[in-house]
Amino acid sequence: MQLKNFINGVFVPPFSGNWLDNINPATGQVYATLPDSDARDVHLAVEAAQKAFPAWSKMPLNERAGLLTRIADGIEAQLEILAEAEAMDSGKAITTARTVDIPRAQANFRFFAQALTQFASESHHTAGEAINYTLRQPIGIVGCISPWNLPLYLFTWKIAPALAAGNCVIAKPSELTPMTAFLLSQICTNAGLPAGVLNIIHGLGDSAGQAIVSHPEIKAISFTGGTSTGQRIAAIAAPMFKKLSLELGGKNPNIIFADCDFDQALDTTVRASFANNGQICLCGSRIYVERPMYARFRDALVQRAAQLKIGDPLRSDSELGALVSETHLHKVEHYLQVAREEGGTILCGGERLPPADNQSRGYFLSPAVIEGLPNNCRTNQEEIFGPVVTIAPFDTDAEAVQLANDSNYGLAATVWTQQLSRAHQIAEQLQAGIVWVNCWMLRDLRTPFGGVKQSGLGREGGFEVLRFFTEAKNVCIKYG
Repeated sequence: MQLKNFINGVFVPPFSGNWLDNINPATGQVYATLPDSDARDVHLAVEAAQKAFPAWSKMPLNERAGLLTRIADGIEAQLEILAEAEAMDSGKAITTARTVDIPRAQANFRFFAQALTQFASESHHTAGEAINYTLRQPIGIVGCISPWNLPLYLFTWKIAPALAAGNCVIAKPSELTPMTAFLLSQICTNAGLPAGVLNIIHGLGDSAGQAIVSHPEIKAISFTGGTSTGQRIAAIAAPMFKKLSLELGGKNPNIIFADCDFDQALDTTVRASFANNGQICLCGSRIYVERPMYARFRDALVQRAAQLKIGDPLRSDSELGALVSETHLHKVEHYLQVAREEGGTILCGGERLPPADNQSRGYFLSPAVIEGLPNNCRTNQEEIFGPVVTIAPFDTDAEAVQLANDSNYGLAATVWTQQLSRAHQIAEQLQAGIVWVNCWMLRDLRTPFGGVKQSGLGREGGFEVLRFFTEAKNVCIKYG
């Protein structure tokens, strides 16, 4: 299958005439090709967006909301097709794609279709003298660059609010997982989205992605991905005074106190550690357990991790699938070797699955739990982004906070305790953009989303992202 760029409402090949292989992680086989786009393709998309922007930005809110709702309906109607494409593209279990990725993608469009009709601005009255009010106007053309781990989920998380705010979008999915973005362009066409409003460019980050970031007519960039890539984007965009929203890496702590609900904490920790093969920026990769319960929890976690069913992503009984690429598999295996060299003990996992059927060339790795590492080692400080967690005991509340905050990252954290005052105090002290207490990945789309330190810049979600995708203009009216 040959994917194409979606520019000005039609599917077009890349200017370069070059194509990239799209590999199924479960088989290691090429099953599609995608455009190797460059600055010429991006410029063509920008020209289409410039033509579409005046009418789109002035479209009545109810009409724009109706279009976004129809796109949500289209995603919902094609759930099974999209879920299968997501599983084949990313290697994730199809059950995860069916129950998490695709439902969340349609929810993104549905939520922002409603949010745009409720988005209000402020006014300030100076008695007897003047009134000031704020206009929230679309930026114009914006760039949205999304990662491979939650392809359609995070692609729509950016596109939906950008469109809702009245912008035209140049979007690039990861070159590793392009299929659902390609299918989304077909859904948008069927929904009646005007030509040029959404343009989807496929290709590599160093060519297509950089062209989006550096194009002078693209005024804002929303990016989710690695911290090092975020640094390069900021270096290009900052001198051009572009608005930036960067959701970057994570090395998230999971703090488990002895007074927790043991079964609930264990069940959720298994999920928070290994969901999507640990390839979620919000996964809890550093587990800290209060010492009186440490041995019991560690042993139970190891047992549960070893029992997770790993197999063909397209089988409904597979709990975990394949890692996204051979390169990423090698990266995760490298960190397992680093953990051994740093003195860690791998209590379970970290092994490639034996060849079987179509998995003989697939990128399958069993989930690993590592014990005995100092907090300042590479394994505990660097983002691995795979089915690998470390576990260690702590003795006091203060030590738990110190261990959790001892990181250059600050995206999310999880706390397990039945003490209400402790939960509030710990949550306040943790250096993270999101703190879950007695839960994980319980998301309300109205809330701000983002991290601190090297986990990012800015906030998405709710009205926060609508503010990002608009410019505020103050209007002062003096009384006559």
